[in-house]
Amino acid sequence: MSDFWEDKFQKIGLLWSFEPADSAIFARDLFVEKGFKSILIPGVGYGRNAKTFIDNGFEVTGIEISETAIRLARDNGLDFRIYHGPVKRMPYGKSLYDGIFCYALLHLLNQNDRRQFLKKCFDQLQPGGMMVFIVASKENKLYGNGRPVSIDRFLIDKGLTVFFYDSATIEKEFSTYGLLEYCEIDEPVKHMPNEEPMKFWRVVCRKS
Repeated sequence: MSDFWEDKFQKIGLLWSFEPADSAIFARDLFVEKGFKSILIPGVGYGRNAKTFIDNGFEVTGIEISETAIRLARDNGLDFRIYHGPVKRMPYGKSLYDGIFCYALLHLLNQNDRRQFLKKCFDQLQPGGMMVFIVASKENKLYGNGRPVSIDRFLIDKGLTVFFYDSATIEKEFSTYGLLEYCEIDEPVKHMPNEEPMKFWRVVCRKS
């Protein structure tokens, strides 16, 4: 997966611009409402979603597998802590966080890695902290594309395998980790105004 994302960011650069996803705005507003300060963003890319948290006074930590993405963040003035490496190696450091925002990353992992990743995220939350995950829906137009790998999981592109969720798999995978609420959403593809929105699930968890 490292080679895939390094190649991707070398080719697309800042294609997605720095306009945050609607889901990032939702998470930002939720975390503001809760009075959170410290935020972890696994798979932070070049920081397009991190920027809205930084601009609103959050102390942001990112994890990113692509050196090119990290360089793009630095070249564009984003000065926040970014650990270079795969999310499989979490935790990086011993910090606990008020909130975790994870956008379109979890569904790229296999079942075992998803379980471990969720546990590692949950373990890094402060008591009362919250996690917001954005994951691909079975209603997503990409569902069924590519080569089937396992149930609801497809090799979409060389190096890119996607698992697609429904309500049953959300309940199954997140219930152990403080599942609070979830809903299916339409996520606008902002850098392609004429593109139909992507179907995702927004999942919110809380650590008691």
